[in-house]
Amino acid sequence: MSTVEQTRGTLIVMAKSPVAGQVKTRLTTTFTPAQAAALAQASLRDILDTVVATPASRRVIAWGGVRRAWLPAAVDVMGQMGAGLDERMSHAFREALNHCGHAPALLVGMDTPQLRPADLGLDWGDADAVLGLCPDGGYWAMGLRRFHPDVVRGVPMSTPQTGRLQLERLQLLGFRVQMLPVIRDVDTPADAAAVAMIVPDSRFGRLHRRITSVDPSPMALYDDALGT
Repeated sequence: MSTVEQTRGTLIVMAKSPVAGQVKTRLTTTFTPAQAAALAQASLRDILDTVVATPASRRVIAWGGVRRAWLPAAVDVMGQMGAGLDERMSHAFREALNHCGHAPALLVGMDTPQLRPADLGLDWGDADAVLGLCPDGGYWAMGLRRFHPDVVRGVPMSTPQTGRLQLERLQLLGFRVQMLPVIRDVDTPADAAAVAMIVPDSRFGRLHRRITSVDPSPMALYDDALGT
């Protein structure tokens, strides 16, 4: 397979505007809502940097909320549609796969700042779906070569069984699934500390280190997330 063929396809990031009190609320057992939102913003910006650096024919962010000035120009922004996360993911896949024909689409969230371009490859061999599980039972990525309306719709999200149920759904619908590496996402303060240690020089790692060593103002946190 040629390099051009390997890099055809769409990378999708599911994300929402990092507003205090509306994102990463499970972090607020240790962090303030403003700190949790700043960490979410830093994580998302790290992921977008990786997506931009990854070979692909198209890069999309399925965005919920007010558009931010720091969203990269190299990424197409489309609004999320649907009542629940399963419906919003289904819509994102449908739009991407309709746009790119037979090329695959790989979707990730905004909670894995340790991702690198090698994690987002679009060459899946004979598989027509990929799934990357998380240690907590969820999943950090799913990719499809073809759209099916029932791939995601109705799969319970944010439970310890989500990854297993998603895999069963793909297999039930006849998708040949290739498993991606297990990667930890950031849901809890323990997750945040572990991931920050993996990527200490990322925006997320530097911001986590600053938050846990001093107590800056909310505005300073957002400045760090934007500029570090």
